[in-house]
Amino acid sequence: MFRSTPPITPPSGWWTKPWYIAFLAIVSVIPLLYPAVPPLIDLMGHMGRYRVELADPSSPLLTDYFSFRWALMGNLGVDLLIIPFAKIFGLELGIKLIVMMVPPLTITGLLLVAREVHGRLPATAGLVAPFAYCWPFQWGFINYVFAMALALNAFALWLWLARLNRIRLRAALFVPIGGLIWLAHGFAWGVLGLLAFAAEIVRMRDVEGRGTFEALWRGAFHCLPLAPPMLLMVLWRSGDVAGKTLDWFNWVAKYVYLISSLRGHWMDFDIRLVAVLMLMVMFGLTTIGWRQYRIDMRRTLGVATLVLIIAYVLMPRIVIGSAYADMRLAPYVIAIGVIGLVPRSTNRIALNMIAALALIIFGVRVYQTTERFAVFADFQEGQLAALDHVEHGSRVFALVNLPCLSRWESPRLEHLGAMAIVRREAFVNGQWTMPGAQLLSIKYAPAKGYAEDPTQVMRPRRCRAPRARSIESSVALFPRAAFDYLWLINTPADHWPANDPTLKMIWNGGELGALYRIVGSATIAMDTPKGTGTLATQ
Repeated sequence: MFRSTPPITPPSGWWTKPWYIAFLAIVSVIPLLYPAVPPLIDLMGHMGRYRVELADPSSPLLTDYFSFRWALMGNLGVDLLIIPFAKIFGLELGIKLIVMMVPPLTITGLLLVAREVHGRLPATAGLVAPFAYCWPFQWGFINYVFAMALALNAFALWLWLARLNRIRLRAALFVPIGGLIWLAHGFAWGVLGLLAFAAEIVRMRDVEGRGTFEALWRGAFHCLPLAPPMLLMVLWRSGDVAGKTLDWFNWVAKYVYLISSLRGHWMDFDIRLVAVLMLMVMFGLTTIGWRQYRIDMRRTLGVATLVLIIAYVLMPRIVIGSAYADMRLAPYVIAIGVIGLVPRSTNRIALNMIAALALIIFGVRVYQTTERFAVFADFQEGQLAALDHVEHGSRVFALVNLPCLSRWESPRLEHLGAMAIVRREAFVNGQWTMPGAQLLSIKYAPAKGYAEDPTQVMRPRRCRAPRARSIESSVALFPRAAFDYLWLINTPADHWPANDPTLKMIWNGGELGALYRIVGSATIAMDTPKGTGTLATQ
């Protein structure tokens, strides 16, 4: 693998023209044009935090319900960017515009890296375009995917400056670039460091003719401009960060995350596409330096793929309290491998067919995502109609009826309740809390035990966590005195409370949603000091 082989520039074609990257980038925005709020799983929860961040100090959000304290940490990308965007466009449109930046930036980053490594885009490069809507993006890990899009474009710049032998200029530029990407998300900064290290190893071998061990230490030395954020990480981690790092080598989860890299709506299509791409990458890795095969892997990205594979294997599922750490990396491991592939054939018909097939696959992905996002957006706005009946600054206890996590397509409703914070400046349960790892904390004491994530999540008995409540038990036990409304989201009528004098329905969303005002008096054991007696509620 570390043996030098003469680089082969792919044949030119319509897929190597300057407009090709721009076309794919523009098309990738289409699914996000219609929804007022992009239907990404965690996004609306983050939007609740942004509303608190941007709130006037006199708002009940800050005086009564939440605390927001800025801290230097590697997870601030959109939290910082939304400040100017919200001033210009408002919070909801500002978030939509930021989210719309992620798919095209992801595509430009991947394809610019491919063009820099190969000299021209190979006909297979377009196969990477569906990763613009990879599972971490669909999940709404917005700081991470935004930072990864920046990191990929930064890696293309790193390679370009190396090709021009502008090493000193590169070192000067990447001190601030590395710091900014770390500030956006520390995981993305780590991936950029691994990619740069892999590229430097190959450059030391191929361009400077260094030995293997010398290439390793010199490669590490040239990556030192990316190292300053390590000092910030030490300071951050030595503070009051309470999150744990655990769940190592969970092979079942790692397998699921890999095959879920393009998880969307059509399970068979998603899995088969990922499986084909993974097989191509594996075949390409085994043929590095062997010219007799019909597909090759450019060694710069082949080594980078192997480095990312090692990182994926070694990375635990939970890092400093942040779940799905390895899942976030999985799609990018495959994507870097895909852009490293290059057909050795010079047959124009075959190459045109490969490039056309890549466009068709991406077109199917864009169509599928556009249609599903429209459906999700319409349903969500239908549920959000309940907020028209919620008073400004009030307190809402939200419960969301959800399927099991094993279901391939998520309904994207886990954090829909947070839109009460966004649109009504109301308190609602479901925000993430972790000292030192979140800027937002909950200070509304009366809701303790019924305030944070995942108190809003209700799943079927067969896949419910051992101590998780059902809808019925949550409705029966939540402290009436702490809330003004009960909001049932995506909840069938047979789970609605009946004959409860403390709850008055004020909005009926059809068969899958209801809003109740809390009235009268409660005789709930949870509401009384010793479990007996009556306590007046609002």
